Amino acid sequence: FLSKVLRMVDLLGNEGALKAKLTKLLSEFALAYPGESFDVESQWERLRGYLERVRPMIKDSVLFMHQAIASGKNILVEGANATMLDIDFGTYPYVTSSNCTVGGVCTGLGIPPSKINEVIGVVKAYTTRVGAGTFPTELTDEIGKALGDIGHEYGVTTGRRRRCGWLDLMVLRYTHMINGFTKIAVTKLDILDTFEELKVCTGYRLDGVELSSFPADHGLLERIEPVYTVIEGWKSSTIDCRTYDSLPEQAKAYIRLIEEFLGVKVCWIGVGQSRDSIIVV
Repeated sequence: FLSKVLRMVDLLGNEGALKAKLTKLLSEFALAYPGESFDVESQWERLRGYLERVRPMIKDSVLFMHQAIASGKNILVEGANATMLDIDFGTYPYVTSSNCTVGGVCTGLGIPPSKINEVIGVVKAYTTRVGAGTFPTELTDEIGKALGDIGHEYGVTTGRRRRCGWLDLMVLRYTHMINGFTKIAVTKLDILDTFEELKVCTGYRLDGVELSSFPADHGLLERIEPVYTVIEGWKSSTIDCRTYDSLPEQAKAYIRLIEEFLGVKVCWIGVGQSRDSIIVV
């Protein structure tokens, strides 16, 4: 990998060694992209301009994290993307290039598994996906469109409309198997406030046979028939609810279904966009 990247630690060392690595890197780029021009001196001067600004911000991340752990500090790690985009456990090939699961805490930060005290699973009250890839509970009808419109389901960077569907507990249980959730946070429950009827996927059927788990074969996933549990909608606003008891009874039933299927307690419920629109259970 010497010919592919510069590491942050390289910026802390001898400038002569750093320039030699940069020269090697650019020579490899020139071979890979023969139509492009890579001038070593101009790139070196550009890099040197950043050195003094960047160097004070570079730390030994493993030592930094372990010192924080030893001093009793609380560390919150947020996973990028989502489990189903994980390069190893996601819906390959429609995945990202890294590990989005709890394992990324260990491989990305150097924190040992024994130091992870809580794993909080964050899930929308319905399911969304951006771009291509298997989506067993996707709704391509007016209900799916309504979920997207009410939930403002558009990509932050691209503005691309997200695909929407019913909550898939088979997917959620699979992600729980990988991550070992100790608590669940359900977001955007309020988006379901206006629906007469709600469906939750609680099983998969393939060629008439019920499956016991989420299949890894993308070809099988394309042929899956979701098995739904139907819940009557609550048809009332939850936006002003701030306690679990103030939720409509059918909304409570929706939350209980998630808890019972996963065997994990839902500890937070999001019912709006503001910071205080969270019910702590």
